[in-house]
Amino acid sequence: MNLMLDAVLVNLLKVLDKEVVLIGEALRGRYSHIWKTNTPLEAKALLLPKTTADVSTICQICYEHNQPIVVQGGLTGLVGGTVSQNTDIVVSLQRMNRIEEIDTLCRTMTVEAGCILANIHQAADAHDLFFPLNFGAKGSAQIGGCIATNAGGLRVKRFGMTRNLILGLEVVLADGKIINSLKKIIKDNSGYNLNQLFIGSEGTLGIITRATLKLEEKLVNRSSVFVGIVNFQDAIRFLRFCDAKFSGLLSAYEILWANTFEVLASRYKSLFVDKHNYYVLLEILDNHSPLFKDFVYTVFEEAVEKNLIQNAVFAHSAQEHDLFWGIREEVEVLNAQSKYQQHFDISVPINQMAGYVEQVNCELAKVEAIEHVFCFGHLADGNLHFIIGKNTDETSIKSLVNEIIYGPLSAVNGSISAEHGIGLEKKQWLSRCRTEEEIGLIKKIKDALDPKHLLNIGKIID
Repeated sequence: MNLMLDAVLVNLLKVLDKEVVLIGEALRGRYSHIWKTNTPLEAKALLLPKTTADVSTICQICYEHNQPIVVQGGLTGLVGGTVSQNTDIVVSLQRMNRIEEIDTLCRTMTVEAGCILANIHQAADAHDLFFPLNFGAKGSAQIGGCIATNAGGLRVKRFGMTRNLILGLEVVLADGKIINSLKKIIKDNSGYNLNQLFIGSEGTLGIITRATLKLEEKLVNRSSVFVGIVNFQDAIRFLRFCDAKFSGLLSAYEILWANTFEVLASRYKSLFVDKHNYYVLLEILDNHSPLFKDFVYTVFEEAVEKNLIQNAVFAHSAQEHDLFWGIREEVEVLNAQSKYQQHFDISVPINQMAGYVEQVNCELAKVEAIEHVFCFGHLADGNLHFIIGKNTDETSIKSLVNEIIYGPLSAVNGSISAEHGIGLEKKQWLSRCRTEEEIGLIKKIKDALDPKHLLNIGKIID
């Protein structure tokens, strides 16, 4: 076995530049997650390809030697998708970070997979264009990882998940074959949509190396508003009210339970004099109306009159916009409340959400080891997040909490993962939201595209 692995490294070093292959002491300081920088990376070698040709060569050699590969992006995932062992070859796309083309007429951007999301935003903005995908880790998340996990984020309500923002992909298969479908067209009904197979596949079917992104016109009128709400049903009714009034301009609709908001906003001057049971943070984007702001105020005044909301606080500057969304995104403040945490990312039909959360909170209250339960999420698309703080990391407690969160999802036709993927940590619960037939088909697709099961083995399915 060792001879086989040594042969892999020998062959890789023969054909790749020396700085591409990191082994031994060169691995010092490397890690598998951005939150675990003190935990050394376990790997036979870390490879830093500079081109798609490099990735193809790596895959060919590893395929010939039955060598498992783990793919790394920006290391911001939350389900163990980048965990590796000391017998794995780890491939990081951090050097493949170029923006190759911005086509202002087609409104597309072609990028390498290692390109940082925030850099994509800046490049689009320089051409008065806009890439809608946005979330807290945008400063380190790589677009290849976003695509591989079908990232969601804050603007799914209006612009959809990552899969809605991708026009074309280049992917290297397990055996090194390069599949190039970097098209700029929106409509292509020429048989199976192969790109969609790889979006959300978490690196288990191929390594995404380049992508053509769909851009939008830059939206210059932005309203961010925090509102206080009495009960959950009002939050749903207010969502419908906003959709009707703003005619597609509502881009984000976030909800925070009272205890979550109070901790997140504790470092800032209080936004509300009165306490509320729920807080909703909205974003409305428009590009043309000079009366846009006045119209937004009128809509919220009507909502107060109808008792849909109790209070509204508006962001009046770029600094205040950043403050509002910083409150929503700085989840590390929630993590700091307990020594140990479990993070959850689930989908529940909106009409079932209040009952589900009440049931979960009731069961969690019975577990002595739990110190805090923070709930928040993207209400408009049915996505809830839980951060559960504990005073222990015992496996039995972790399993109990998993059962409390995932157990009721089958009954409400929910999902164990709304946007973070499955990885290693959720795969044992996959049957709670996928049928036996669906899981069987997933395995057949894996067998077809990665017959030796070398890419991100053990992720999503065994």
